[in-house]
Amino acid sequence: MLLFVGLGNPTPDSENNRHNIGFKIIDAINKKFSLSKQKPKFKGLLTTGLIEDEKVYAIKPLTFMNNSGICIRELLEYFKIDAEDVIVFHDDLDIEFGKVKAKFSGSDAGHNGIASIDKFIGKDYSRVRIGIGKPKNKMDISDYVLQNFDEDEINSMEKISENITDSLSILIKKKLDLFSSTVNNKK
Repeated sequence: MLLFVGLGNPTPDSENNRHNIGFKIIDAINKKFSLSKQKPKFKGLLTTGLIEDEKVYAIKPLTFMNNSGICIRELLEYFKIDAEDVIVFHDDLDIEFGKVKAKFSGSDAGHNGIASIDKFIGKDYSRVRIGIGKPKNKMDISDYVLQNFDEDEINSMEKISENITDSLSILIKKKLDLFSSTVNNKK
């Protein structure tokens, strides 16, 4: 059993924020693999299904970014899923826009959603970090991550989402380096 988690904020005006790329990835996975209809459970929107003969749960926490760990812990405890079988999709300022890096464990690097998950389930889970780059001017970081993608960036993010879902079979096998390079090498 695997749990995919997409980080974001649940308000309608947050939908196209840089911080909500995790939600966008979960939506793309749900669509491509025809997972179940989203249902409000465990303080999130939950879907389930099979991908590559693997039972998968996918959730978008509705607890807001800074409390994402609450939702995840409840789900893990209920379904008896190990933290090692969690894969979290989230934005990352320290990665060039559009690049993807997957890794197991590590620091939260100042990401409040990751800090919350670390607090509630520990650090032993996989992360798929999607680069949103840094602001080009002296914009405050919190304003930048809550800013909407521009039209060109939305088109780029749709392609990145497609590349991620096309390479999901590699991620399910937890071949994180191969997954990263495969996604980043797709045109």
